[in-house]
Amino acid sequence: MPNSPPSPEPVVLLVDNGSLEPASTLGLRALAKQLELAAKCPVRPVSLLHSSTIDPALLGNKPAEILVPTLRALASAGKFDIVIVPLFFGPSGALTDYLPERVRHSRQPWPNLRVRVAPCLVDTTKPDDNRIAALLADRVHDCATRNNFGRPAIAVVDHGSPLPTVNAVRELVAHQVRRLLGDFARVVAPCSMERRPEPEYDFNEPLLEKLLDTPGFSAGEVIVAKMFLLPGRHAGPGGDIEKIAHAAKARHPNLKIGFTETLGSHEGLVAILRERLEQGLNINPIE
Repeated sequence: MPNSPPSPEPVVLLVDNGSLEPASTLGLRALAKQLELAAKCPVRPVSLLHSSTIDPALLGNKPAEILVPTLRALASAGKFDIVIVPLFFGPSGALTDYLPERVRHSRQPWPNLRVRVAPCLVDTTKPDDNRIAALLADRVHDCATRNNFGRPAIAVVDHGSPLPTVNAVRELVAHQVRRLLGDFARVVAPCSMERRPEPEYDFNEPLLEKLLDTPGFSAGEVIVAKMFLLPGRHAGPGGDIEKIAHAAKARHPNLKIGFTETLGSHEGLVAILRERLEQGLNINPIE
């Protein structure tokens, strides 16, 4: 069992949830490189799950990395001080439950392993910090320009979550977007892609497909503002969001829909991630 002291410099991991879509891993790598340049330290792109099953040939012949094997490889090399920068808007169960459990499991052969997790991108205790909303509003303006839209309705859509704390992040960002856009938008509404069927998960409503059948969103110009960081099954080109929107247009001939780009490629995101990294350096490690 290794007993060497922790490495003097922490290893920084930019961690997303993971996806089966190659574009998601490629986007994560590009963002990690940008953060590396901004923070002036190496940043390693790693997913929690899923991405390791992608054919490496679709990733420049470089396999995607996932968390547990990465932690084990780092510990085996004597690198015990890890800082995780989560590429998450809010505290999903993947961060609050799965990640700590896997860190504790990985630490069993290496008791010196020290993993700190930086804050998520949005902090609902600081409602005046509207930087993520500002990036999304910027994407909305870009989409309106591309589509020559005048005063569109805005559907702020996220994945959906079984956790009210994650839903509260979407609600806050949608409220901030509404304030930032002002009279530019005729209405702004949050919605989800998915939900569990039980009534206790009604806070995810409306789903995007339902919202696009309601007055104000079933006719005229509508922008679907993707509250997603990387392209994947939902938010990528030809993904579920676009399929739902195209089906809505078939039902409503007077409906015109534009889509924002995902936020991971927005140049303004790196400054927020760098701040989160600096905060993570001063956070207590997972016990």
